[in-house]
Amino acid sequence: MLDTDLCWCGSNKAYKDCHKQFDEHLNSIKLKAFKGQKRPPRNIIKNEKDIEGIRKSGIINNGALDLIASKICAGMDTETINLLAHNYIVEHGGIPACLNYEGYPKSICVSINNVVCHGIPSRDIVLKDGDIVNVDVTTILDGYYADASRMFMIGNVSDKARKLVEVTKECMEIGIKAIKPWGFVGDIGAVVEHHAHKHGYSVVEDLGGHGVGKKFHEEPFVAHFGKKNTGMLLVPGMVLTVEPMINMGARHVVLDPVDEWTIYTKDGSLSAQWEKTVLITETGTEILAD
Repeated sequence: MLDTDLCWCGSNKAYKDCHKQFDEHLNSIKLKAFKGQKRPPRNIIKNEKDIEGIRKSGIINNGALDLIASKICAGMDTETINLLAHNYIVEHGGIPACLNYEGYPKSICVSINNVVCHGIPSRDIVLKDGDIVNVDVTTILDGYYADASRMFMIGNVSDKARKLVEVTKECMEIGIKAIKPWGFVGDIGAVVEHHAHKHGYSVVEDLGGHGVGKKFHEEPFVAHFGKKNTGMLLVPGMVLTVEPMINMGARHVVLDPVDEWTIYTKDGSLSAQWEKTVLITETGTEILAD
């Protein structure tokens, strides 16, 4: 690519003023195939317009979660939570990304106690005192996706359940802190797994985080277990989710054979999850949705 050509990232800037130095640095890094190290494809590197688009989508997504946080309580059915999020997103110009995604019937996921993820909202599912609940919301605005989930503790939650929720949040935060420009995806999973195991919990391995931005799910897959210095190189302009699913019991999960969406812990133990959308910058990270 010539210096005066428009940059491949779509910024409409000259290559020399945009990603030339980035490419030179990226190409200078020697990767180790036996560790599965690889360079990220160009199509997941976001330009300034992309990042601003995801950031604006994140503002709506955060607002929907804030609204739910102000309303959620014992006695509320999960369809009411779904409608709160759906209406907020639509009223603010967005689109609920989950609705009709690969046939998913609702606008958000609401996962209670031993439901690991993808719990389908229903009038028949009512929150009870002592429940722990994950609400997962993804918004599309002008073609850009933002994805986040939060845990909510309903009423008088047991000490064991509270600790699981708190440690899971710590796992997410530690995972985000491990993200460094020019580090590796495996760095995230290594620290999450260590922190979870230190507290006697297991990490769900069948599911994980993902790149996000112009699509709901992009490269890379973000495992929340593994070894440092393995996997895809993390570079400025990548946007991904860190969303560890931590179980009180064993890591194994099962899919509901009827709805083919809801995922439970196999042993019936409690599970918790927190999620943020994270931009990798030249100096560290920026949270775009939480």
